[in-house]
Amino acid sequence: MIDHLSLKVRDFARSKDFFLAALAPLGYGLVRDYTPHAVGIGPEGRPVFWVIAAEQSAPTHVAFSARDRAMVTAFHTAALAAGGRDNGAPGLREHYHPHYFGAFVIDSEGNNIEAVCHRNPDEAARAAAPAAAARKPARAKPARAPAKSAKRAARPARKSAAKKRR
Repeated sequence: MIDHLSLKVRDFARSKDFFLAALAPLGYGLVRDYTPHAVGIGPEGRPVFWVIAAEQSAPTHVAFSARDRAMVTAFHTAALAAGGRDNGAPGLREHYHPHYFGAFVIDSEGNNIEAVCHRNPDEAARAAAPAAAARKPARAKPARAPAKSAKRAARPARKSAAKKRR
């Protein structure tokens, strides 16, 4: 399992702004900030993707996992708005596999940045149904009559009270 990945960039400030905007729809945010040298970006406070200032960089391909197809589309929209260049609109890439839904942009350094969802939307919908049912609040149970043992426990108290009256 990969713990983190670093991407060397020449224009640090521009790349930092691009990745923070483009990855926000995927749940990524700024985790560590060592500007002007490096930033750690990731989900849930984990810096899994590092942007590092360098004199030279070599274009590469980085793909980020998305929970669903809507997140892939939101990534693509945000990346284009942040200055990325379209390299493949959100859509199925069935030549990879039947449920490969991805979107691609080229950042200012020439890197091919992708968001991808591998889930079958039909299976995802079926999996979500039981989860939604589990989140529904439980109905209150109607009050029941006291148990026989509770009735019996109350009888001796009545008998002792009757004895005191005699």
